[in-house]
Amino acid sequence: MKANGPRAAADWNSRMLAEAADGTRRGTRWGRGALALVPSALAVGVLGTALAQGALAANFSVTGQPFTLTSNGVEGTGFGAIVNTPAVARADGTTTTHTAMARVGFASAGLAGLCGIVHQTIAGVPYSLLLTGGQKVTATPATPPGAFTTDIDASNLYIQATELQAYGPTTLQNAVLGQSADQVTVAGKPLTGALPGGFGLGSAGGEGDSSIRLHGLNATAYDAEMAGALVLPDLRIRVVAGTATSC
Repeated sequence: MKANGPRAAADWNSRMLAEAADGTRRGTRWGRGALALVPSALAVGVLGTALAQGALAANFSVTGQPFTLTSNGVEGTGFGAIVNTPAVARADGTTTTHTAMARVGFASAGLAGLCGIVHQTIAGVPYSLLLTGGQKVTATPATPPGAFTTDIDASNLYIQATELQAYGPTTLQNAVLGQSADQVTVAGKPLTGALPGGFGLGSAGGEGDSSIRLHGLNATAYDAEMAGALVLPDLRIRVVAGTATSC
């Protein structure tokens, strides 16, 4: 044992030196394990930069789960809305069409700030992803804005929501309440899921003549699609612990 001990130690040391010299990494790579969590965050960051520059269309959705969109106000032209039953993805990969929603579209829209909140649970711990842009959103049911100035521009904006409400007065112009859903068009196209004879809110003066002004906006949405350009100043995406209710 006394003779073999030093020889075994020397052999082990020689093997370690040889392995270190051959350039092959061995053992647990904690850095690589941690980096496995990074790609999604990087993707969000790249998307955010492009959105901030108005460089691409985007679609925000969370599988089988609604999220909240709020703003101090919205001005839109070429406005239309219908009721439909879209396919909603579940976490298990299946879909359901049992939830009636409003699909609202704007050919052109200006928003007074934007706050998007997504709630997630990871390993039993609640987190919230917050997406903000433009001015700080402060509108609430108790404090609706008396006036607002838009600082975010979007074209071909569509929101699929189970609830959409204004905190203050809403002004509609050249709108037809009760138009057949299949006759409602936004930017020259019918809204997805429109059925003949279904409820629709369209334009009385032809394509693009309707307009809407909402003082404060709160939407419980399953999908928000910017099919055109989105100019979003001061974009910020962050994750916070807990169930956030405001940005």
